[in-house]
Amino acid sequence: MKKINRSLFRLHSWLGLISGVFLILLGLSGSVLVFRTELDQLANRELLHVASAGSQKLQEPLMRCYEAITNRYPNLDGIAWLNPDAGPGDAYNFRIYFNDARLMTYDLALISFNPYNGAILREGPASQFTPSLIEWLFQFHFSFQLGMPGAALTAIFGLTMLLSLLTGAIVYKKMIWKVLTFQISIKRKNWRTISSDLHRIVGVWSLLFNAVIFFTGFWMNMFAFDGKTWEKELMAGKPNTLFSISADQMYRNALQAMPDLEPTYVYLPTQPERKFEVRGYEKGQWKLWGAGNSVRMDQQTGEVSQVNRLKDKPMGERMEATFHPLHVGNFGGVAVKVLYVIIGLTPGLLAITGFLLWWRGVGKNRNYFFSTLTT
Repeated sequence: MKKINRSLFRLHSWLGLISGVFLILLGLSGSVLVFRTELDQLANRELLHVASAGSQKLQEPLMRCYEAITNRYPNLDGIAWLNPDAGPGDAYNFRIYFNDARLMTYDLALISFNPYNGAILREGPASQFTPSLIEWLFQFHFSFQLGMPGAALTAIFGLTMLLSLLTGAIVYKKMIWKVLTFQISIKRKNWRTISSDLHRIVGVWSLLFNAVIFFTGFWMNMFAFDGKTWEKELMAGKPNTLFSISADQMYRNALQAMPDLEPTYVYLPTQPERKFEVRGYEKGQWKLWGAGNSVRMDQQTGEVSQVNRLKDKPMGERMEATFHPLHVGNFGGVAVKVLYVIIGLTPGLLAITGFLLWWRGVGKNRNYFFSTLTT
């Protein structure tokens, strides 16, 4: 048994060393992105706040924005309205999905409009800081700004970090109950004891949370292992096929089809095989279940083609719908978000303390080092 534990300990150590830098980068960026919307609004407060007193919005503002985007970008995979819950003084934010036929770039862009006069307030690809530092950080978090290979790499590190947690839980199994019952405290004798006790205590208390974060992060990036997705990335975007029905009218009709829908995302198709779609929560729904309710409409006829309610879906799909809220922490208000920020920093702390422990063991007898950590 000791031999197995030593092997697991070595595996745990090497997994931590290999993924340590990525743990720090993903943990820091993820903690910032918990307050993604709030930080973007704060950083661009003057830019994104539009005058609303005594003013009227453009007629059919959603359609006007759609036409402006498609005129500026003639070959798009699609457009998403990111804040259909925008208040009277808020700009309209849109994500642009394009394809430059290169694997090493992830093709997203951001553009914001003043809905009262149609002016473009900011515009640019998510690979640059100019439209939004938060949007750049969002793309970095799931792809390291390395396109499809980066998205696959992030998923792989999600698995390695999950495996590191599991092996650590086995190796330190005798410590788990002691930590949870506060039988272990941080000894401030020297940097070695501090790093050792921190690694144990932080690792145990954040074990379940980090396991959820790593698994859901891996799951959401599984698309990067689909060969067809890579093939599509190498194909340049096709010319836009515009819908003739007003986007504003389809949006209103979608809300009539599901009156209790609270929209969070509106997809505006630019290709004939796609559907106009409005997604969001049902009124009164716990947000942990995700924004999986939707209304889809034919972009040429404006007819409702599908109404999806999360509560009517199979249990497997309903459970999968919780993965995104569990990963980003948007289901429980400010208190939950603050908790996510704090615990989101623990992977980096574990990486640092783990490295210090490894460095400590380089010059020591391995068996002695192993025994001092696990007893």
